[in-house]
Amino acid sequence: MLEHSSEHSASYLSARDEFVQIWGDMASAWGINKTMSQIHALLYAETQALHTDEIMDILDISRGNANMNLRRLLDWELIHKVHFEGDRKDYYSAETDVWKIVNTIIKERQQREIAPIRDQLASCMQLLGDEKDMDEASLAFKERIQNYDDFLVMFERFTDALLPFITKKNLSLLKQLVRFVEAKERVSDLLKPTSDKSK
Repeated sequence: MLEHSSEHSASYLSARDEFVQIWGDMASAWGINKTMSQIHALLYAETQALHTDEIMDILDISRGNANMNLRRLLDWELIHKVHFEGDRKDYYSAETDVWKIVNTIIKERQQREIAPIRDQLASCMQLLGDEKDMDEASLAFKERIQNYDDFLVMFERFTDALLPFITKKNLSLLKQLVRFVEAKERVSDLLKPTSDKSK
């Protein structure tokens, strides 16, 4: 349970606590640090900037953990540092533009996860040596690695094609794209043989 502040209503605090937990769990599934996600969720929920001690108290985390994840959030440009005249503490507020948040997360995941995996797959294939010297098992294994790499390349191309629409907040075009895919799926289902549909 998150620590509560008397400045907010009970209903707000309940909703905020739930949102922080949901965002932390969801981001963990995306491969993002849970504490980092919860700090961002907390700052996103708050209309006023919070200083480090407040974040530590509300989320019950150590100063080292808070500082490390605040630095990462600043690097990702998902939060902003705020200064108040006469107050020496560092305050933080969240980026609230959902389009920018999603755009940042997609790009960061590509740079920090997909690109390194592709590099490791290339190293793995190099370990197998030249194709002319490979036995049957090695050739089959190389093909499977290549198939995985081909998928990651296509995923990168897909996200690269999608990012400009997210950056420009082109919701109408994204909705059209979703409707097109949904319609294509319905047509595919209708064209399937009866035996396939019953499976």
